[in-house]
Order: sequence, then C-alpha cells, then structure tokens
Amino acid sequence: MSRADTVRFRHNQAILVAAIVAFIGALPLASARWWLLWVLLVPLAAAVWAWRAGTDADARELRLRALVGQRRVPWNRVAELAGDPKGRAVARLDDGEVVVLPAVRATELPRLVAVTGQELPDAGNDQQTGDQ
Repeated sequence: MSRADTVRFRHNQAILVAAIVAFIGALPLASARWWLLWVLLVPLAAAVWAWRAGTDADARELRLRALVGQRRVPWNRVAELAGDPKGRAVARLDDGEVVVLPAVRATELPRLVAVTGQELPDAGNDQQTGDQ
C-alpha cells in the first residue's frame, strides 16, 4: 500500500504557527537565566503535537497519533463510526470501547470511510417504493 492510499487528518496548522510564535516570544525570558530554559519546552511540545497528532487511515487500519506515540486499530475491530455531541468523530470497537479519532470531525466520516473501499449506505435508496 502506498502513501498515496493513506488519508491523513491533522489539526489546524494555525496551532503550529502559534507555537512557533510562542517559542520566539519565550526566547528573551529563557536567555535571561539558564534555569529558565525549560520555558522553551512548552511551545516546543505544542509545535511537535500540532505537527504530529492526528489520524491516518488506509485500507488496513486506523493510526491514532499523539505527541509521543500511536495506536493502531485494524478496521475489522471497528464496529461503528459516529459523531459525538461535540462534532468529533468516534469509533466504537468490537469490545465496546469508544475511541475519539484525533483531528477528525464528524462531517469528515464519508472521506474516512472512502479509504476503506466500502461505500456508505445512501439514505435516498432506503425508501420503499409504493405499489403502482
């Protein structure tokens, strides 16, 4: 499977820009005293999280990526995909566990399902036709 067959969902890149601005803004404080260097770690961690965190999906699995790790969920373990009241996409697994899909909005679920090769049921085709 090529990288082109993978759909990537990431958080808004404005978070990354804000983290870079915060890092630059923290430089004068961090350079004032050596023991204030730790202040640079906060915007640095935010920048790495914004760049890395999200959901990758291909025909085999979902990869849920965080700041320092990832979780792989094969599609055969996903029982249901849905949106939550906050508009986030969630997956209910075959053991009942509910997993929030980072950076995926409920409105993007059709794009997520399309990478599996499956099709969503069309609500218009579910209506019965009457006797003629």
